[in-house]
Amino acid sequence: MSIDRRSFRIGIIAGVFLLSGVLVGVLFSAGSGWMSPAASAPAASPVAVTGGSNGFPAVAKATMPAVVNISTSRVVKSQGGQASPFMNDPFFKHFFGEEFGRQFQVPRERRENSLGSGVIVSADGYIVTNAHVVEKADEIKVLLPDKREFTGKVVGSDQKSDLAVIKINGKDLPILNWGDSDKLEVGEYALAIGNPFGLNSTITLGIVSAVGRANMGIEQYENFIQTDAAINPGNSGGALVNTRGELIGINTAIFSRTGGNMGIGFAIPSNMVKGVMDSLIKHGKVVRGYLGVSIQDVNPKIAKQFGLDKAEGSLVSDVVSGSPAEKGGIKTGDVIVRLDGKSIENSTMLRNRVAEIPVGQSIEIEALRDKKSIKLNIKVAEQPKDMTASGESVKGEGKSSALAGFEVQNLTPDISGKLNLARGTQGVVVSDVESGSAAEEAGIQPGDVVVELNRKPVRNIEDFRRLSKSLGKDESALLLIVRQNRKLFVAINP
Repeated sequence: MSIDRRSFRIGIIAGVFLLSGVLVGVLFSAGSGWMSPAASAPAASPVAVTGGSNGFPAVAKATMPAVVNISTSRVVKSQGGQASPFMNDPFFKHFFGEEFGRQFQVPRERRENSLGSGVIVSADGYIVTNAHVVEKADEIKVLLPDKREFTGKVVGSDQKSDLAVIKINGKDLPILNWGDSDKLEVGEYALAIGNPFGLNSTITLGIVSAVGRANMGIEQYENFIQTDAAINPGNSGGALVNTRGELIGINTAIFSRTGGNMGIGFAIPSNMVKGVMDSLIKHGKVVRGYLGVSIQDVNPKIAKQFGLDKAEGSLVSDVVSGSPAEKGGIKTGDVIVRLDGKSIENSTMLRNRVAEIPVGQSIEIEALRDKKSIKLNIKVAEQPKDMTASGESVKGEGKSSALAGFEVQNLTPDISGKLNLARGTQGVVVSDVESGSAAEEAGIQPGDVVVELNRKPVRNIEDFRRLSKSLGKDESALLLIVRQNRKLFVAINP
């Protein structure tokens, strides 16, 4: 089952698979099978492996009771009901085409089921899992290893990190204690726990293969732990633990050419998970920190120009007017090398760290400007919903329902290069398309570049926003898009 994320992805990946599974059957009928793919109560005290493999059973015993099976279901409609027999008559099809009669068919309902995993992190029933495990679910069932079953309710979901929190009504539940993912080292043991292919309470052993994996094109906020512990369909939302029985990550995806384990799995680090979870429980959404800068990685040529010994840091390519960065003195051309005394290796690291900083907190930025080191104090603000200047995506505004189902972002030189666009192409690039939206039905795809809206030019986000505001709620939108260097018109009907 290939990745089902409609966010804009640029990069070369053989195959990245989210790990939840889907079982499809007719409404009210039994399914035939499935295909699937990562605090304090009566939890056991932390355990440590000191005698080689002899300690792993203790880790398993202490951690497996807190990793649950999550099954979800929803009802979807599809065309397929029986029409009159003459609709298939070759005579009519000869004159009216193969599509003749389909408009008379009655939508048929079917139930779609999904399998995944989750981790109990509080004795009163808070469970962390992946957002794609519970996405659009009508019903959520949580099965504990001790065979107790509960109905789950989504507390909050964050698509940017692919994390969700659900709640069950329980008490004195087994939990996993939090580990510090920032202290992980490559080569240390890691154990993946979950329900691969629906096989409950499965544990596999491997090592931490890498940390800080980013730019994978899986989620908007990436800082993955890579492991070779075997994880497969159904492991989504399951636990990655260390030899002390602490939660160090939530399994979320695998790199695979077949959909099965190939020794390359990815987990969201526990420190990111905890921050997202706390925000979802407290606010119902994720509140992220914001500086207001457009940034890019430092390559060797840029490093030489800016007097850096290594190609590290984050180069500021633009500063948003009125933003915390502008007020704090950051300028275009600054190379941010440290945040609160900690090194910044690349733009992804800076973006993730700023996002985790509490709103209103002051931070110290160390940067290189004209080959000289400077230090600036900046008060972090809350990340705005629409981050046009910082490369984030925005939806169509106004009353139009035709444009409500997708998001766009400014077309930067970097994105233009990766899309191999002709020089001088102006527009906005589609970064996300909602499942079931009018835009998806019309064929809009992530990576499409919108150059016109209702025969008027779209050069940037501001043009798109202005034109979308002028559309009525039930008014269709005619887009001229560039896809693989070919222009085509696409009409979106609300």
